[in-house]
Amino acid sequence: MSTTPAAILDVALQKAEASIVQPIVTNPSIAEKIDYISRYVGNRAVVRLLLACSLASIHRGNVDIRKPYTEIGTPDAYSGRYYDESYITAFINKHELPCNPTTAFLTPALRNRNITLTPAVNLVGRPPKLYEAALQLLDDVHQGRITAEELLAQTIRCLIIARNEKRQRMETLLADLKKSEDAIPLSAEEIITLLKQHLACRGSSRLPVLIVAAAYQVAEQYIGERFLPLESHNAADEQTGALGDLEITLVDDKKVITSYEMKT
Repeated sequence: MSTTPAAILDVALQKAEASIVQPIVTNPSIAEKIDYISRYVGNRAVVRLLLACSLASIHRGNVDIRKPYTEIGTPDAYSGRYYDESYITAFINKHELPCNPTTAFLTPALRNRNITLTPAVNLVGRPPKLYEAALQLLDDVHQGRITAEELLAQTIRCLIIARNEKRQRMETLLADLKKSEDAIPLSAEEIITLLKQHLACRGSSRLPVLIVAAAYQVAEQYIGERFLPLESHNAADEQTGALGDLEITLVDDKKVITSYEMKT
């Protein structure tokens, strides 16, 4: 072990930040796969697979990057989940990188496995193309077409670019909101229409949480109850220590008396 996993990640971050304009990986096909996985918003777990496996491969040069399961039982196998939970979580949180908040190795496609992740494996994940690209990248490292250092740094580079683009979009939206502060407010009918449109969208379960929270906020002085600060909606309740999506307590008290769990 030449250095610590945390130090390896810091070096990769520095390399990624210094190469924002010019890609680290020059092979167009490989670079395209990394960018595709890093930017795919419908599944943010697979990019963590790349980060964890490439980190382990750099930290322990004698392992096979395609074997992130100790259950395989060979000397070149390793625990991808250990590297993911022990190092990747803190790293992506510190730098606000757009990844899954929890380990990739507990997702249905990757948990309870004990096989070498070759391109021939069908992980039954969705979309299939995403998992196929990830398995091909692991094989590219194994075959020497790209180094684990390059895979790690290029993946972080793509995540930084995606993060910065998101920040820019948010800044633009906030600036537009400030411009409209003096505009005529929406009518009650328009507000209801807007809420209905949002509720009809797929994946809008956060909005009902905010609606119920707003109702409690308005009624707080009348009913003597308030809502506790909202936890991250894309993290497990067990991870945040919350009983549900929305917790209600008595005013001047912290004991939860009502808990809401929003599904749709």
